[in-house]
Amino acid sequence: MNLIYKKAQAVTVRAAHPGDAEAVRAIRNHAIEHSTALWTQTQQSPAEGAAWLAAHLDRGSAFVAEADGEVAGFAVYGPWRELEGYRHTVENSVYVREGRHGLGIGSALMTDLISAARQAGHHVMIADIEAGNSGSIRLHERFGFRHVGTVPEVGTKFGRWLDLTIMRLPLT
Repeated sequence: MNLIYKKAQAVTVRAAHPGDAEAVRAIRNHAIEHSTALWTQTQQSPAEGAAWLAAHLDRGSAFVAEADGEVAGFAVYGPWRELEGYRHTVENSVYVREGRHGLGIGSALMTDLISAARQAGHHVMIADIEAGNSGSIRLHERFGFRHVGTVPEVGTKFGRWLDLTIMRLPLT
């Protein structure tokens, strides 16, 4: 048994609840401040973070991973586009707390997130990933997501143009 496997066994994934809002917001705000995973530089306030999570809780599409007594990551899915023609397609987001990468937390979250989306009857899950985020791309590939395109220079952050890689997983 390797070390990563042992550490991954200490992770518990569960449905998120309103009490997780601050921990989820802290993880999101860290990503906003330090990465190109979220294409904004505006931090979420506590009220905004609670409202954002509440929308996912209403759908039953939010999960957290606990490790060593803390929320070590979260995953959500939500509408990919707002028009009703897209209603069977969802987009995912998976984030792991800084310092917890490489321990199986993202994989544990993806397993439950994909299962929940299938059980909810969704047809396709989309991942929109900043093209330079090789860790996220590899994670999604391990779960069967396939690259369907990259759109160059569609976003900016930290004074540079960002490319968007789009990945797709059939759920049905």
